[in-house]
This record gives sequence, structure tokens and C-alpha cells, in this order.
Amino acid sequence: QVQLVESGGGLVQPGGSLRLSCAASGSIFRINAMGWYRQAPGKQRELVATITSGSITRYVNSVKGRFTISRDNAKNTVYLQMNSLKPEDTAVYYCNAEIVTTSGLKTYTYWGQGTQVTVSS
Repeated sequence: QVQLVESGGGLVQPGGSLRLSCAASGSIFRINAMGWYRQAPGKQRELVATITSGSITRYVNSVKGRFTISRDNAKNTVYLQMNSLKPEDTAVYYCNAEIVTTSGLKTYTYWGQGTQVTVSS
């Protein structure tokens, strides 16, 4: 059994900053790639940023230079630092992780429950 628990969402004014966290727990042998996705009302879920186990990062063009993804392998946690936030960043943000479980060393993709980020004045 593996869980991803997110925190750090909220309401922020345009130009402000937020830091999202996502901690994985449970029957974890190894965590491969981790990432953040978002889904705005009426839109499809989109990839925001990913980070490999070797800390290679990738971003969607709309957040490059404003968002930074990082991870703490000792804490099984991935972070998303969001700066210079814009109203169009408003969405539910989901973390995602590819995890090798201790049960038979099988690999599964897990999702967090989502955290709301609202950028508004």
C-alpha cells in the first residue's frame, strides 16, 4: 500500500508564490520519476513538471522560469516551488510518482488526491 499526500495549496494574489509538497509513504522500495500535473475547470489534466531519480527536470513551456521542481529522496518527497503566479495557473494540482513496491518489486504509478491553487486578486 502506497500513499501520496499533497500539501501547500491555497489562494494567492497574482505575482505571488506558493510551494507544494507531496510525500510518499508505504511499501516503497524505490521511487523513479516524480511529477506534478494540473487540471483547470473544463480542461484536461496537463503535465506541469517532472523530475527523474537522478534529478533531471522537465517543464511545460508555460511555467519555465517561474516554477521549480525538486525532490528529497531521503524523505520520499517532491516539491513544486511556484513563483510569479498568474491567474491562468489556477487549477487543482496533482502529484504523481512511479514507485517500485516492496511487494514483488513491481512498478506502479500513483497519484495524490490533489490540492487547489487559486491565483486571484
